[in-house]
Amino acid sequence: MALKVHGLEKSMPTASIMLCLAEKGLNFEFVHVDLSQGEHKSHPFLSKNPFGKIPVFQDGPITLFESRAITGYIAHKYKDIGTDLFRHDNIEEAAMVGVWIEVESQHFSPPTTAIIFEMFIGPLFGHTTDQSVVDLNIEKLDKVFDVYEARLGNSKYLACDSFSLADLHHLTYIYYLMKIAPCADLINSRPHVKAWWHDISARPSFVKVAQGLTLGE
Repeated sequence: MALKVHGLEKSMPTASIMLCLAEKGLNFEFVHVDLSQGEHKSHPFLSKNPFGKIPVFQDGPITLFESRAITGYIAHKYKDIGTDLFRHDNIEEAAMVGVWIEVESQHFSPPTTAIIFEMFIGPLFGHTTDQSVVDLNIEKLDKVFDVYEARLGNSKYLACDSFSLADLHHLTYIYYLMKIAPCADLINSRPHVKAWWHDISARPSFVKVAQGLTLGE
């Protein structure tokens, strides 16, 4: 059975799965989920993810949800194909990949997601942007990027000197941050963060997937 990704191309978590598969050179079937029609909140989708959220990934009899769990599965199962996204041959580097995935999840993602909702997603559904929420979360990101700048001054990528899942999960989110002037300044004003972003965003996998990231445009 072919690999399947159920989701929306414009969705950041969905695009992260597609990025991971592209890094591995794996073909997959994309199944569009029409959120405007509530497909994610009805059967049969709920049989795949009872929380009614995208993306969902299928590999034969295996059905998974939660984007980081999905990319982790892909990285481990297909470790000998394409880019080694979890540094399997180096236990210390693999441990650091785990650390920086947690940093992305716990420190980077929450304020970034809040900003993207206020600036891009919410307005599509009639939500008026709350600038105070945007400003508060930009302040939070400022501190996060201070940590990233220091880290990237000593390491080419976040976890180690090789591209990994820790970097991959930032790509689709920073793509949208770069469209917001104050957020873009957080990146462009930090030389190591800026160089890192230019590096990872030039990867062929992201160039390809970014074509579908047109949310709010």
